Amino acid sequence: MSEGGRVEVRVTGFGGQGVVLAGHIIGRACAIHAGKNATMIQSFGPEARGSACSATLAISDGEVLYPYIGRPDILVAMSSEGFEKYRDELKDDGILVYEQDLVHPVVKEGQRAYGAPSTRIAESLGRAIVQNIVMVGFFGATTGLVPVEALREAVEHSVPAGTEKLNLAAFDRGFEYHKNVLTQPALEVDRPPLEGAPG
Repeated sequence: MSEGGRVEVRVTGFGGQGVVLAGHIIGRACAIHAGKNATMIQSFGPEARGSACSATLAISDGEVLYPYIGRPDILVAMSSEGFEKYRDELKDDGILVYEQDLVHPVVKEGQRAYGAPSTRIAESLGRAIVQNIVMVGFFGATTGLVPVEALREAVEHSVPAGTEKLNLAAFDRGFEYHKNVLTQPALEVDRPPLEGAPG
């Protein structure tokens, strides 16, 4: 992780996936429910829905003096376009959390990557729209960055009134899915060519 207890996170996907809400929930969990400091910046492509968008978080035990991120410690990728756009930013020892049905990552040696079928899990609950909350749950279990209780509280206080039960169920399903990810998935590793090896 970054020096001085600072952790940098980028959440990316396409417009309509709830990227900003996912980032907001993580930031709220840190800042309000876990006693940390957090800032969030969001960005969109030329079209809000369908193009790559992202939310970045700077999280620290102390004051966040600079809200922008450099190379994130954690990249949450919910779409292939978002992953391709930001994959090179991830630190060499960073963590990739991704939607395994939509993202087929190539990672560098030293990076760790964990995938969950968040859309399918959400569909099994009857509402594909909560896949971002499934991903927040999976993020929480995979990274251990924020206590699960803090994330659940943030979900409950961030989603529209009347949808709390559904969203908390989505969060719990994402968190529980991590138990099935016992080892790093078999991913293609981006390795430099050996000297003298043919093209």
